[in-house]
Amino acid sequence: MAAESSAHRADARSSRLRPHTRRQPWILTYHSVTDPSDDPYGITVSPARLDEQLSWLRSRRLTGVGVSELLRTGASERRGLVGLTFDDGYADFLDEALPVLRKHGCRATVYVLPGRPGGVNEWDPLGPRKPLLTPEGVRRVAAAGMEVGSHGLYHQDLTGLSDAELRRETADSRALIGDLTGSLPEGFCYPYGYLDHRVTRAARRAGYGYACALTPGPLLSRFALPRTHISQADRGVRLWAKDLRHGLRQVGVPGAGARAATPVRAGGTR
Repeated sequence: MAAESSAHRADARSSRLRPHTRRQPWILTYHSVTDPSDDPYGITVSPARLDEQLSWLRSRRLTGVGVSELLRTGASERRGLVGLTFDDGYADFLDEALPVLRKHGCRATVYVLPGRPGGVNEWDPLGPRKPLLTPEGVRRVAAAGMEVGSHGLYHQDLTGLSDAELRRETADSRALIGDLTGSLPEGFCYPYGYLDHRVTRAARRAGYGYACALTPGPLLSRFALPRTHISQADRGVRLWAKDLRHGLRQVGVPGAGARAATPVRAGGTR
């Protein structure tokens, strides 16, 4: 009870903290939305905690939207928006995340793996096998008004691939999603957050309008957008601190040229 009371007071204080003035759009990174009890990577959020987090955003007059919508919005209107992204295309998005998003009037971008239709998260050596969206599931996500983007074909570290493999992961995945949804995706998301000059160029040449990373460092651009990882542990004060940290560390401007030649490896094991 004491711990719960302390957490409640902390969240109450956080509701009085002013939003940070951000130089970059704030984009949140989610993965699976289900029971987080068996989660060695800290990437699973329960539906109840997602509900609490979206309530917190709305209490600060922030509405969650997909990344394409966020980037299309003018700077003044963007102050009331936050990007919501769901990586890996887990099947639980439809039954667990989507109802919560609708409850709060939010939209999101779901980055899927068209090379693994109806498969599981085979790239994770630890933790449970989680089903991925089927082709019909991807179409349902799009029909629900969510943006569907590409996470590559197979969830690979793109910086270690040959040029031909890299083209398949970027260009072929875009074409496959276009076949599924009837619309070529605007956005790409780098698996594990790993990227370098060659990888960002491949995303641009494949026809995407933007690409998301995690902490892109000097590669920051419209094709290496920073995002904030969200976990089950994130509540009021922690969310406010992450907003503040995002605003303080991102000093570049999306669209600026990348300036580093070595791969950026940030964001943990995902």
